[in-house]
Amino acid sequence: MSTLERTEAKPDTSTKTTTQLSGSQAVLEALIQEGTDTIFGYPGGAIMPIYDALYDYSEKLTHILVRHEQGGIHAAQGYARTSGRVGVAFATSGPGATNLVTGLADAMIDSNPIVCITGQVFASLLGTDAFQETDVINITTPVTKWNYQVTDATEIPSVLAKAFYIARTGRPGPVLIDITKNAQLQLFDYEGYTKCDHIRSYRPAPIIREEYIQQAAELINQAKKPFVIFGQGIILGKAEEEFKAFIEKAGFPVASTVMGLSALPTDHPQHVGMLGMHGNYAPNVMTNECDVLIAIGMRFDDRVTGRLDKYAKQAKVIHMDIDPAEIDKNVKATVPVWGDCKFTLPLLTAQLEKADHSAWLQAFRELEKEEVKEVIHNELNPTSDEMTMGEVIRVLNELTGGDAVVVTDVGQHQMVTCRYAKFNESKSSVTSGGLGTMGFGLPAAIGAWYGAPHRDVVAIIGDGGIQMTIQELGTIMQFGAKVKILILNNEFLGMVRQWQQLFHDKRYSFVNITSPDFVAVAKGYYIDGNKIAKRDELRTALKTMLDHDGAYLLEVMVGKENNVFPMVAQGTSVSEIRLK
Repeated sequence: MSTLERTEAKPDTSTKTTTQLSGSQAVLEALIQEGTDTIFGYPGGAIMPIYDALYDYSEKLTHILVRHEQGGIHAAQGYARTSGRVGVAFATSGPGATNLVTGLADAMIDSNPIVCITGQVFASLLGTDAFQETDVINITTPVTKWNYQVTDATEIPSVLAKAFYIARTGRPGPVLIDITKNAQLQLFDYEGYTKCDHIRSYRPAPIIREEYIQQAAELINQAKKPFVIFGQGIILGKAEEEFKAFIEKAGFPVASTVMGLSALPTDHPQHVGMLGMHGNYAPNVMTNECDVLIAIGMRFDDRVTGRLDKYAKQAKVIHMDIDPAEIDKNVKATVPVWGDCKFTLPLLTAQLEKADHSAWLQAFRELEKEEVKEVIHNELNPTSDEMTMGEVIRVLNELTGGDAVVVTDVGQHQMVTCRYAKFNESKSSVTSGGLGTMGFGLPAAIGAWYGAPHRDVVAIIGDGGIQMTIQELGTIMQFGAKVKILILNNEFLGMVRQWQQLFHDKRYSFVNITSPDFVAVAKGYYIDGNKIAKRDELRTALKTMLDHDGAYLLEVMVGKENNVFPMVAQGTSVSEIRLK
């Protein structure tokens, strides 16, 4: 169990009306009070009382029956990412609970607010190796922000209030609440639900220190070559407008991490591209040329920094983050600015002097021309017979206008999509960043659609990743999520193959993957689809997919041995980025 103390109820001098409820009913009442409208789950023996109670709540709560618990938690992640709310997943004990672990780890490293509720065997059977008993608390402790086992129904309202509070506040993350079957069945005097807004030993947002704001402003105002790099913290902090005001006041060049994509429209005149191993040439090179590096809501992941001993050594570093644990973890900060960027950015903006950094910004544009010449033009406008992933994304951009939610799986298609997809609106890019979970794409897209059903949701997936969670087509079949599934099929596990080509003398070891007839599989789930292999079919096929009223699967055959460039090879500096 967590070392956090149990939530202390606030004094209430009003007359309380008590109602006899079961623990299971109390769970569902808590979800309703927290604003939950959709649950992704899979029933089983140990969570059956909650599902029995759910039978009477169908008008208030929508339950989506996934085909695997991993699909359920990835769907909850997708829901959280597009809605900005807490995603909820249900699973039973034993294998049901352990099937959540990959999703919990993914949500933990990518800061997704999730509450998972698992059933557990009767409290009297704990520790006896009962049927489908696993020690889910100890198993999930490293991959949750908090977890807790409930054995008495009277705890359920306060524990779930705390669960939602912890999941959504500070640096968000996954919470798991394990409830024994006796607690689910137990009747108790229910006195209503009080949302949690304080836990004595938990401080979700550090105290903002004015002296650090002032020090940061002084550095920025003196800078000749300031460079802003930003991550998902902008989106999680709902600070898109504050961020825009900040960068526009001083005219900084700005670049995004993979997780920060869509926080700023991709066509913003100060946006110079994406950082990282397969990011754009200019922002990677210029990281080692700037004099002040301003990092906002990002954690200096190794895919962004390359070799740390050669990363931005010439620069003064301002690191703005809500999580003090990230400050100085990988890159030493000259000025640490702790706090929620929703509040720290306006304070910093107020102290900025208007500046003209147009010449510095133009230096990025000159390097961008090199990348266009060596990489981008040929990727987006190929002359070879084979289609490229990049040209598929280019045509998709032209048809969606940058207004779609784009969900990716993991691999070459992910990096190509992140490089070339256009975004006009925040919360439009959903991907597995830190954990790199193959199989994430399809279930996450289902959840993303429930989180934003008014928007087009396109899942871009490789021929390898789709086969890891392809059973979730059954979820679409049964519940009707209007997800557009775009499979970019190169008949390889492409990213692994690229590394084997570049660093292992082209010794292709178990990366050529045989796939089924994806269109036939989709039709087996009553989902329409098509497969194309010719360039002159691409635009019409994509338009048919987007215009279709319902889910649709389009498989596009692309070049088998195309590589994703630029590339910062592992163990090298960002300034050693390869264009080919």
